[in-house]
Amino acid sequence: MGMRAAIVVGATGLTGTSLVEQLCENDEYVSVTVIARRKPAFTHPKLEVKIRNLDTLEEKDIEFAHELYCCLGTTIKKAGSREAFEKVDFEYPLAIASLAKKRGIPHMLVITAMGANENSPIYYNRVKGKLEHDLMELGLQRLSIIRPSLLIGEREEFRLGEKAGEKVLKLVKPLLVGPLKRSRAIEASQVAKAMIVIALYGNKQPVTIYQSQELAKLDFPETQDEDVSREKLFNWDKHKLPSSSDEGDKVNQEVVINRDKYKIEETVVDKEVKFQHRRDR
Repeated sequence: MGMRAAIVVGATGLTGTSLVEQLCENDEYVSVTVIARRKPAFTHPKLEVKIRNLDTLEEKDIEFAHELYCCLGTTIKKAGSREAFEKVDFEYPLAIASLAKKRGIPHMLVITAMGANENSPIYYNRVKGKLEHDLMELGLQRLSIIRPSLLIGEREEFRLGEKAGEKVLKLVKPLLVGPLKRSRAIEASQVAKAMIVIALYGNKQPVTIYQSQELAKLDFPETQDEDVSREKLFNWDKHKLPSSSDEGDKVNQEVVINRDKYKIEETVVDKEVKFQHRRDR
């Protein structure tokens, strides 16, 4: 069992909800903290919820964690205006990232969008691209940018445009091959799982961008059970009856403790881990 701690903002949305559940069920994590404006429905012994106003969030509201997961996102229609939309999708993530850097959190994972580009003619993609640019400029120790295509799953609120887009993408999915494969819709639960895989086994470079088609394939590495023979499993020598000569030697033996054997050294091992990719369905 691991000893990791995670912070999640945007935990009540489609991907955030699944992410929190999966983090709590993952043996590598012993603590999951949610910072939100309202309490999520999900409860778990590992989970701590901090109800905060993101407009007044302070450094003291963010404790140290190994990962900060940012799943904040809305729509212009839901936000009510472009200004309100930018506050949720740009200002809040950037402010939280700045606080996390001050707290020494080594890794931030943030969801943007497949078409994120600060020079895009599409307003939504332009805002997401601007967020990516400014997060890179912030100089975080490690930044993982998650660019999913259309997210599918059961939302609390009904979004007509996304539902229509989901149906269209399902119909044309067989045609989306080659470069077009990146446009396939993706389950929010798979994006959440991919984020945890990236946190535990992903690229250790300062900035890494993960496109939707890669997110769809990421899975936890397979674990192979070691083949232990019956002889190794059961130490027969331990149960041999000692001879009289053995007993005599034991009494007169000098006990020597090798203190060098017990010297503790701190070693950092950084090796590349290959992902186990799932086959496309």
